Amino acid sequence: MAIMSPLNDQRENTLSYPLVIRQLNSMDYETVWHAMQDFTDTRDDSVDDELWLVEHLPVFTQGQAGKEEHLLMPGDIPVVKVDRGGQVTYHGPGQQVIYFMINLRRRKMGVRELVTLIENGIVSMLAQYDIDAAAKPDAPGVYVDGKKIASLGLRVRKGCSFHGLAINVNMDLSPFLRINPCGYAGLEMIQTIDLNGPDNVAETGNALVEQLQHLLNADTVSYKTGL
Repeated sequence: MAIMSPLNDQRENTLSYPLVIRQLNSMDYETVWHAMQDFTDTRDDSVDDELWLVEHLPVFTQGQAGKEEHLLMPGDIPVVKVDRGGQVTYHGPGQQVIYFMINLRRRKMGVRELVTLIENGIVSMLAQYDIDAAAKPDAPGVYVDGKKIASLGLRVRKGCSFHGLAINVNMDLSPFLRINPCGYAGLEMIQTIDLNGPDNVAETGNALVEQLQHLLNADTVSYKTGL
């Protein structure tokens, strides 16, 4: 009898639906955030699930539970208080952000299952580059030797998710020193280029989407650009 990997187990338990991969390239955070809200508020069960790929201009985002004490010295980088879970993080050029516009109710999937799916996708993608990464049960995200390479933050409304993941690829990591990343003082950040992984956002995004569309059991995949 064949032994199923955890990745295959999760895929077998995921209902199959079409998936749209939407490439937004570089956009400011608030424009995309409000577009996510509008997409979620107006969608119904006839609307396909989407993954939005984007690089953001420099911004700190503070989640619903975010505490001001974790903003150490934001300086000239704007701070946006948002409606996702989690504390404070940084987005900037050289980081691949992927937003998950998923109808969880239709898929009969819980938010914890989606978090695990995202983490598994990141871990599997990094393994293709011989990067040994892992998730932590008490701190969402993906880590390499205790350093954080990818962050997660989601919101569910009307049974549908938005917000998503950010994986550090080839960026200026110094703004993370201006905050307690994800609410953890002294948490070190790392990126794929430092680990002999991909050195550009496009390659990282494509490799990660390949894993995610497999885990989301997408029966057909289409591609769009822009909002």
